[in-house]
Amino acid sequence: MRYTLKYSSEVKKIDKPSRTRIKKVIEERLAVRPEVFGRPLRRTLKGYWKLRVGDYLIIYKVINQTIRIYAIIHRKEVYKQVMKRTEA
Repeated sequence: MRYTLKYSSEVKKIDKPSRTRIKKVIEERLAVRPEVFGRPLRRTLKGYWKLRVGDYLIIYKVINQTIRIYAIIHRKEVYKQVMKRTEA
């Protein structure tokens, strides 16, 4: 079963080598089996998932047959940015 991907309008641009690698992981792993490749987040981000690709984290939520990607951010900045985006 393949999931539909929806990106948040605030997903930032990433350098080309990292973007290529991340895109491949999203299409081959995340869109097919998000619960197998990702890890659930806890506490205030309960219900959201993360998938690490190199130094980047993809933060997403599975809603029915849709994967909503909220952030693709370098590990240093991810949690601060995701909290801002999920509060709205």
